[in-house]
Amino acid sequence: MTGLILENVEKYYGSACAVTDVNLHLPEGKLVCFLGPSGCGKTTLLRMIAGLETLTSGEIRLDGEDISHTPAHQRNFGMVFQSLALFPHMTVGENIAYPLKLRGVGKPEQKARVSELLELIQLQQMVDRPVAKLSGGQRQRVAIARAIASHPKLLLLDEPLSALDAKLRESMQVEIRQLQKRLNITTILVTHDQREAMTMADIVVVLGEHRIQQVGTPIEIYRNPANEFVADFIGSGNIFAATALGNGKVGMPGGEALNVPISNNIVVGSNIKMLVRPEDLQLSLPQAAAANQLAGTVTFIRDIGATIETTVDCSGVSLTALSTPNQCVGLSIGNLVSVTIPAEACRVLSG
Repeated sequence: MTGLILENVEKYYGSACAVTDVNLHLPEGKLVCFLGPSGCGKTTLLRMIAGLETLTSGEIRLDGEDISHTPAHQRNFGMVFQSLALFPHMTVGENIAYPLKLRGVGKPEQKARVSELLELIQLQQMVDRPVAKLSGGQRQRVAIARAIASHPKLLLLDEPLSALDAKLRESMQVEIRQLQKRLNITTILVTHDQREAMTMADIVVVLGEHRIQQVGTPIEIYRNPANEFVADFIGSGNIFAATALGNGKVGMPGGEALNVPISNNIVVGSNIKMLVRPEDLQLSLPQAAAANQLAGTVTFIRDIGATIETTVDCSGVSLTALSTPNQCVGLSIGNLVSVTIPAEACRVLSG
């Protein structure tokens, strides 16, 4: 089977678990994000793929070949570290040519490849400039060019944008994504930034508590989280306790009932967790009771320009709605409102 396959991969440091029970199949030509909080094992997993960490158990295969014990320098993978690790005493061209020099590539071929890559990253005029005199974004491009100089099978990126300011970070996200698409190179990006993962990735691998919590496209992860951990980590969401009433209904703590797409195998009377995304809630002036509509009081309003976050207390359940300024005209703290929760927006969460 082609692509990168991780089977029953585990890594322990003594008795301390770094990652466990990792089973993945990553197809060729995709940009995959390992996403999760600090300490969840995502960088350790990337380093095992790179050959920089040994596996405690399990197997890693690339295009059917077992590379679990292949030394890092024989895997022909390109890697960009968080620190970028460029050589400050070298020029841009010398940095990019360095991996080719190590492989014994002749100088004419080195020069041609460096020229090709500088055109790709749009830094043609900076071949002789010391990297110390480059901007953060330019250094980032040079690090990527060096990583792909020797035509690697995989490109591995370990939080390469974390040191950049917000505006430059967003522009580099676009540049890296466009570059990856042009090269059609399988790329794995480690990040703790959910926005970065959601905007860049073909496939998101959510890690938490040292194991994979969910694998899917960004929209699958966001709209259908596998469990409460994923729902809470990805995006903002209203997660609240409810009681299964049967017949497609759940009971709210205040006694109201909601129609939801609930599985028939959930036992009536059992306690469950519900997820509703803020953008799916609809606020209006107080109305007569209707299906999936709760009465509430505005307790907090945060105006963030293009959108407004409004927090509403509905019988002890705090719900946050995301609206446009035109939808929230005249609302202030203490106002009574009606909150409509569309049935199709509700998700029942597992543990």
